Amino acid sequence: MMGPDLHSSREDMESLILDESLNGTSYSSFRSAMTSISDAHHPLSSPMVATPADTDPLISPLMYHDFRNPNAPGHSYVEPPSYADVIFSPFEGENGGNVNGVESPSQKSESSSVLSRSASSSSEYLKITVSNPQKEQESSNSIVPGGNTYVTYLVTTRTNVPEFGGSEFSVRRRFKDVVTLSDRLSESFRGFFIPPRPDKSVVESQVMHKQEFVEQRRVALEKYLRRLAAHPVIKKSDELRVFLQVQGKLPLPVSTDVASRMLDGAVNLPKQLFGDSGTVVAPHEVVQPAKGGRDLLRLFKELKQSVANDWGGSKPLVGEEDKEFLEKKEKMNDLEQQLSSASQQAESLVKAQQDIGETLGELGLAFIKLSKFENDEAVFNSQRIRAAETKVVATAAVKASRFYRELNAQTVKHLDSFHEYLGLMLAVHNAFSDRSSALLTVQTLLSDLSSLHSRTEKLEAASSKIFGGDKSRVRKLEEMKETVRVTEDAKNVAVREYERIKENNRTELERFDSERHADFLSMLKGFVINQVGYAEKIANVWGKVAEETSGYAKESN
Repeated sequence: MMGPDLHSSREDMESLILDESLNGTSYSSFRSAMTSISDAHHPLSSPMVATPADTDPLISPLMYHDFRNPNAPGHSYVEPPSYADVIFSPFEGENGGNVNGVESPSQKSESSSVLSRSASSSSEYLKITVSNPQKEQESSNSIVPGGNTYVTYLVTTRTNVPEFGGSEFSVRRRFKDVVTLSDRLSESFRGFFIPPRPDKSVVESQVMHKQEFVEQRRVALEKYLRRLAAHPVIKKSDELRVFLQVQGKLPLPVSTDVASRMLDGAVNLPKQLFGDSGTVVAPHEVVQPAKGGRDLLRLFKELKQSVANDWGGSKPLVGEEDKEFLEKKEKMNDLEQQLSSASQQAESLVKAQQDIGETLGELGLAFIKLSKFENDEAVFNSQRIRAAETKVVATAAVKASRFYRELNAQTVKHLDSFHEYLGLMLAVHNAFSDRSSALLTVQTLLSDLSSLHSRTEKLEAASSKIFGGDKSRVRKLEEMKETVRVTEDAKNVAVREYERIKENNRTELERFDSERHADFLSMLKGFVINQVGYAEKIANVWGKVAEETSGYAKESN
């Protein structure tokens, strides 16, 4: 007689009902988390699959309510570990609404686990959700398949910030609007650590119809907007307010693509070189970097200055003399390397816990099928007793497997801070690049002024030797003095812009250090408490089995 199939599938393990019933909500949450972990590009990154935001613990946490009250609504079947309660009880008061280092569901549904929190009064809030993706049709035709279709998202804001003039409002925005917002913020807030926006997919038109892509982008956009809303300066910016509040088409200037800007610059270059157009940078233009491409002459000048700084025999007239900043910049580079290493090790831990959980579950199911086979084929009562004993061990293995999976979902949520801060380093580098670019503009204008002054002195000396003066030289001298005046004004504006960016860097570094300390402390507390708690639960499962088998051991002796 052939016995049942002893090979277990993951579906068998997920659908297995144990003797002690589990909370359905919590179970579906960790199953969703494990699916996300196995399918995601990075185990500590946002989920790649289309799972509801209210059931995926990578987007919102598991149901951690009042652990001390089992009758509380939404109580998880994982009770608070007594060891963790004793050891970490002093931390409870620090987090207010946090339990075991995890935000309550009501908090988490309204706020993201962002890295840049506002230092302003806690009474002010700006809570953003992105939902209801909707496919729409472009008015113009596209030769690319699917190119005339795009997705809009409903962006809902709830706030009491006075600058918004309202408490709740919603607008529909597409990804192109987010790109425009990011570009405008980069121009207006140079020197700040502006959270990087989600990347645009090069095959977007081909995959946009896939639900998992749309859901992945929805999650990424929501996280991005919440980070902007948590920034103490950007949260009150006109750019963000317009994006969140103004209905219809986004009334922010759309960014011109690089190719168009370079083409405009190429058209203007001959006029600048041959005197048909001014060769002097206007004061209002120096507050933006030359790499925009519209002024190729300025771009070439700054490139020449950069080469002279690196390879020239003489030092520039002004340089980066802030030794404290240079030290912090070097430390930030070291921090990035450490974060990269920690993120990789966290990824390895997640994978190892996932493997243990799955292997335990498969072992438990194999034992259950074995016990069923033994029971069906049993002739003597001793065989049935052995089958029952096997089932006890099998049930414990499956229970432990499920605890490992819940533990892994929490591990992902806590250690995700490493991955998040690693991504934020791009914003840090961009802010430092703003500073270097502003300094290069100042150096270039100072070099131009030095050259202009030299040419003006030579022209004045030549004009003084001619009796009565030369009208053409006099006119040229006046033009040269006007150029010096405009360049001097541009230099003064550039110096003020550079000082402003320096101050922005300084305040942002202080904020970054403070928030990183708080975020990492919260991360470690939550991680340790969950490790201790689930280790205790898993130990209890096997402890009960050990108590039962100890009796068998005595009988055999």
